[in-house]
Amino acid sequence: MAVFTPLDDAQVADFLTRFEAGSLTGLKGVASGTENTTYFVSTDSRELVLTLFEQGEHDELPFFVDLLDYLDEHRLPVPGPLHDRDGIALQSLVDKPALLFPRLPGKHPSDPSIEQCRALGDTLGRMHAVSRHFEGHRPNPRDLHWLAPMHHRVLAYISPEDQALMSDEIDAYQAFFGAAPDLPQGAIHGDLFRDNTLFDGERLGGIIDFYNGCTGDLLFDLAIVINDWASEDDGRLNKERHDAILSAYQARRALTSNERDAWPVMLRMTALRYWLSRLLVVYVDPPAHDLTPHDPERFRTILGQRLEGALPLPA
Repeated sequence: MAVFTPLDDAQVADFLTRFEAGSLTGLKGVASGTENTTYFVSTDSRELVLTLFEQGEHDELPFFVDLLDYLDEHRLPVPGPLHDRDGIALQSLVDKPALLFPRLPGKHPSDPSIEQCRALGDTLGRMHAVSRHFEGHRPNPRDLHWLAPMHHRVLAYISPEDQALMSDEIDAYQAFFGAAPDLPQGAIHGDLFRDNTLFDGERLGGIIDFYNGCTGDLLFDLAIVINDWASEDDGRLNKERHDAILSAYQARRALTSNERDAWPVMLRMTALRYWLSRLLVVYVDPPAHDLTPHDPERFRTILGQRLEGALPLPA
């Protein structure tokens, strides 16, 4: 159970009095968290999610609140946080930062259908179209400026072949992006895997867990999505899923010529981003709690396939 801070009914009932959210009728810890404590909260008027922040830079939480408020105001399917009777969203509970969200409908898609891929591509395209105008700023914590120094920390734990691969790739990214024109920028999710979405049948009920959210290359976000949503077990891209996501996305926000040129390299760089971050968790900086890390080999395999080439982008 990934509930790192136990709460009882009385504590949560008292917390709810700060909001126009009804009276507590049920409380259940959520086992799927990896960094924060999450509870499902039922009241006599609605279903909610309570999150306590256990790790990370708490001074960055206002950015996430502002971003979720902004996207919610633009009618994106995101859980805009509840604000208390004084208009404040970010709270404190048992001396930890806390946010209360509406509980969105649906479940995570383990094997997304083509319609679900289209729905995701359409929503991500809409999100990126409006997020370009978001005024908040948080640098991307996992871009090339992070990859270049951090990869040295895992080299001792991987094979000579993988050491050479990782170092050569980062050299290639620095050469490419150092000479490339700027790419369109905006607020991005930064970690939009399947398990950060909720689907009610074919309908996208919500995009959740924006705690890797930042401002940066919109293409970075899109490449993360394709590498997770459209990759088969052997790392190869599934053309139907790939084209469904990208066609729906581009109907909302067409890729620029610079983005099209950068696309194959961005797919490789975001694959290496997760290969590296998972290696760091396994060998260098294990989680603070007794949780099983994700397998780094998944994204080593995906990187190998992206080095074979990318599928053509839909027109």
